[in-house]
Order: sequence, then structure tokens, then C-alpha cells
Amino acid sequence: MAKSGGYLNAGWSYVVNLILAIIPVTSWILGAITAIMEGRIVAGILRILLGWGIIWLIDLILMIVSKRTMRLIPC
Repeated sequence: MAKSGGYLNAGWSYVVNLILAIIPVTSWILGAITAIMEGRIVAGILRILLGWGIIWLIDLILMIVSKRTMRLIPC
């Protein structure tokens, strides 16, 4: 599965990924699902537990600046 930098590696446009990053609930859920789909179970669990606060803010800033989401545990 190729990495697109966005949620679910679905190849969605930057605008769609930015909108999903702005909404805290979608960022939290899709970030955890993306990590688990990439085989990073620990990162998915960390996103579920910690995704509401600082991780959401970091995802939002990274999506605006570098057009990608944060990878907690790189592959």
C-alpha cells in the first residue's frame, strides 16, 4: 500500500485531507484506523488514547504546512 501522507492512504486530495484534519473526531478515528491498516498497532492504540489533544493539533499543523499527517511510529 503506497503512502499518500493522508488518512487511509486513499489518495484523497489535499483539501479533503485538510477538512478531515480540521474536524477532531474524524482526525482521531481516521488517524487510528490508518495506523492500524499500516500494521502499526501500537501507534493506532496511542492515537486512540492520546489523539484528542496534542496529536490532533500536530496533525492539523502538519497537514497545513507539509500536506501529511503525523506518523507516531515510522515504518
